[in-house]
Amino acid sequence: MTVLIDDPLWWHLGRKWCHMVSDVSYDELHEFAQARGIPRRAFQGDHYDIPDEYRAGMVEAGAVEVPSRELLRRLRAAGLRLSPAERRAREAAR
Repeated sequence: MTVLIDDPLWWHLGRKWCHMVSDVSYDELHEFAQARGIPRRAFQGDHYDIPDEYRAGMVEAGAVEVPSRELLRRLRAAGLRLSPAERRAREAAR
């Protein structure tokens, strides 16, 4: 199991956010997030948006800290990275 989390670099609604992904499967990612109380609505097609204040708990639970570029590289290598159009299509299908 490898769940990855990057640095909280993105501002939205007055908070800093980071991304959390799995380089194995979406199922693994959903299980990890659910076990830590992260709502499914935080899932953005191929990653979870995680508020900065939750990041330390994710790391403590086993998420591996990586730079954003490494997170994207590993997500692509696993074949799990979606294009923006693919993410929007998945959102619309829900």
